[in-house]
Amino acid sequence: MSKIKKIVHHPEGQLFNQHTIIHIMYDRTRIKICGLRTEQDIESAIGAGVDAVGFVFVKSSPRYITPERAADLVCMLPPFIDAIGLFVDQSPSEVADIANNAFIEIIQLQGHETKAEVEELQSDFAIIRAVPFGSATFQQWKSSPLIDLLLVDGSSGGQGTTFCWEALTQESPAITAPLIIAGGLTAQNVGEAIRTVHPFAVDISSGVESDRGKKDPELIRNFCHAVRKADMKDLSDH
Repeated sequence: MSKIKKIVHHPEGQLFNQHTIIHIMYDRTRIKICGLRTEQDIESAIGAGVDAVGFVFVKSSPRYITPERAADLVCMLPPFIDAIGLFVDQSPSEVADIANNAFIEIIQLQGHETKAEVEELQSDFAIIRAVPFGSATFQQWKSSPLIDLLLVDGSSGGQGTTFCWEALTQESPAITAPLIIAGGLTAQNVGEAIRTVHPFAVDISSGVESDRGKKDPELIRNFCHAVRKADMKDLSDH
């Protein structure tokens, strides 16, 4: 499969990882929709203008998808929309096997993965490390050179729990990777989150669902519109 490999840049211009997929061209907030499972989900995400889609490879999740099914959906993606695989406490070999079978080049680690496990995966995949805000895991990873992006959530993930965005800004000087915020985001509050934190990207799952695990095309459109509206207001204010 022919996939474009883009590059994540540090704000100072230093490359984080040659396999990473996102290139910062101008100041706008990237959008990731996580937990997609159907062709309609993919079509809705593409039509709304997302930058990345996420596939959950955790069997206990209502958003679980098989690697084979995910591969079919990844092949629907046009260039410049990235596919991300979400994993929780799975061995590096299992993560690599699933990601390769699903044509995934960016992996999101959402559990208690160790530095040694991340190092084992780092040479082959771009790494998003997802952490609950204020946790010991957040403190451990916020300045780590091993990761390409840091995702900060209000919970262990997928629970729709917000956190104090203002408190996160106090930690910003210590965060060395591009920042993604998640947790309880909706079309109604994402503008405030963007204005407060100015993240590299926002990540949403339950906030665009009509039922647990079922994505809603209208909610996806509304969320993406709210992000773009917030970006435009931010630009006009400056």
